[in-house]
Amino acid sequence: MALLEIITEEIKKAMLAKERVRLEALRGIKKELLEAKTAKGAGDELSEEAATAILQKMVKQRKDSAEIYTTQHRPDLADPEIEQMKVIQEFLPPQLSAAELEAVVKGIIAETGATSMKEMGKVMGQATKQLAGKAEGRAISEMVKRLLS
Repeated sequence: MALLEIITEEIKKAMLAKERVRLEALRGIKKELLEAKTAKGAGDELSEEAATAILQKMVKQRKDSAEIYTTQHRPDLADPEIEQMKVIQEFLPPQLSAAELEAVVKGIIAETGATSMKEMGKVMGQATKQLAGKAEGRAISEMVKRLLS
């Protein structure tokens, strides 16, 4: 079943259960996916990679908003953002643990033969392609920096 169909079914369930925050998050996901699917030059299909990238972007937006609200002492605004982020994360592939991420990055460093920070770009290019959807860009970057320095 396509992600859009799954989201539509989840929207129905959330409506019946009267789960307001979940419904809002699901509608947001559906909106973003439909916009990407109908965008100029996108064709009529949305690849799994593109859908994952959209979901990751949405999670990052919610996380950033929640951090801002938290620093401004506005838990009334931060809590719904965090709840929506959790709903969106349900549709992402499972994220790698720090140990798993380190093992993959070490393998990429060995593959590329990188030995210094000057070669970080080469390692990051491969790492972001290989770990798309499995790890956050910031976490990948921090791991590469730590292992190359």
